[in-house]
Amino acid sequence: MKNKSKSIKICITVAAALLAAVIITVPILQSKGMFSAGNKDEYSLENTEELADSPIKGKTVIFLGSSVTYGSASKGESFADFLEKRDGIIAVKEAVSGTTLVDNGAKSYISRMKTIDKNIKADAFICQLSTNDATKKKPLGGMWDDYSMSDFDTETVAGAIEYIIAYVKETWDCPVIFYTGTKYDSEQYEKMVDLLLDVQKKWNIGVIDLWNDADMNAVSRDDYKLYMANGIHPTRAGYREWWLPKFEEYLYNTIGDNT
Repeated sequence: MKNKSKSIKICITVAAALLAAVIITVPILQSKGMFSAGNKDEYSLENTEELADSPIKGKTVIFLGSSVTYGSASKGESFADFLEKRDGIIAVKEAVSGTTLVDNGAKSYISRMKTIDKNIKADAFICQLSTNDATKKKPLGGMWDDYSMSDFDTETVAGAIEYIIAYVKETWDCPVIFYTGTKYDSEQYEKMVDLLLDVQKKWNIGVIDLWNDADMNAVSRDDYKLYMANGIHPTRAGYREWWLPKFEEYLYNTIGDNT
């Protein structure tokens, strides 16, 4: 009788542990889009058709960013990968989840940017305006009057952005393009977007501004649910059906062979 009681207690303990694991794990998987309809195979890279006559076919594009550039909620498939598959670009994807523009260690944008081969003949450099700087409340800072890399305060968002621009122009001498995320509930990120648009005027860089894009903000609730795993991270469908056309349009008009 004692052995039976002990076995029951063990079973209850194991069941409770399994239930706790499920309670902890399911929300994490949901936030990563594992159960999202937008990550079905029909939206995958494998099932994406190639464009034989893309005007940016063969162009080399460097991508620098964090989880959105990586595709952390879309099984590692982001707009960069869809551009490579659909449009035939050569994508150099330097993306690590959780990292910041602000230079605070070996995984920050600036540190990782410096590991990219300087001899690449890049046609464009696309950098993500990282949401992590907003989430972690990194200081915005302000723009400098000059253009010297040695003067920028890279421990601020403004200084890091200016440093990246100056470094890319000096190293690869190619168009610099920043992109924003789509709109979500963050006053801090909105300030970063406004800052980026001010930096754009100083440096004459490109900006793919999804945050303020009227078409992007007019998306229906049903489509948004399909396109986004959470407020920040798109699903495969979000990248391919919603974001990709915006990147294609911009790149066709800036580095396309027909421009």
